Amino acid sequence: MSFPEAVTFLLNGEQGEAYHAAEGKPDEPPKPFVVPPKNDSMRRVYAYLTQRRGIDREIVTSFAQAGLLYEDEEYHNAVFIGKDEHGVIRHAHKRSVNSEGKAFRINVEGSDPRYSFHWMGTSDRLYVFEAPIDMLSFISLPPENWRTHSYVALCGTSEHAMLWMLEQNPKLQKVALCLDSDNAGQKAVERLTGILSEHGYADVTPMLPEAKDWNDELVARRDDAVGEMVSMQMR
Repeated sequence: MSFPEAVTFLLNGEQGEAYHAAEGKPDEPPKPFVVPPKNDSMRRVYAYLTQRRGIDREIVTSFAQAGLLYEDEEYHNAVFIGKDEHGVIRHAHKRSVNSEGKAFRINVEGSDPRYSFHWMGTSDRLYVFEAPIDMLSFISLPPENWRTHSYVALCGTSEHAMLWMLEQNPKLQKVALCLDSDNAGQKAVERLTGILSEHGYADVTPMLPEAKDWNDELVARRDDAVGEMVSMQMR
């Protein structure tokens, strides 16, 4: 007998009921981008960035005064802001400042990746980083004349924010890829170098830290300097 006849026979003559696939959920519209409310102070964020991460206090103050860094009201996360060419906030990256447990890092829903955390300077140099803390750490090594250059934290390894920076400032012709020194960071440097080459940028330099990332590099150098100072005082 045919397959349908065999099934009917096994079901004692019952035809059964046709299976109806569940209807798919309609696509929900993307949620609007909403900036997390600010806390009244930045006490916890200052303590985290300057004491635990070793970032220069004046640099933290400069970004805070520019409206690019603050502490959120609900969870006291550090919020790194990205603005568009008109000064409108288009991107926000949150990072926990808790000392316990795994670090919480996330881009606020609805953020436009082109406008992630950055600083636009006046020179022809652009420094590219994976994370905002890496960017602030690099600037702290050392902090002299840092304002003249441009910096961008990709909040990952996507090229969108880097290309937007280059589009906004034609003077930027020298690009330093300051990503992490691990395998993933090195692969990202290769990929971004190819993308820059396709866009006509030939002066591209990998600038990887000796440690895993630029904050580890900053902390290591700070600890070495403190150790040397203590050693000199004990002589």
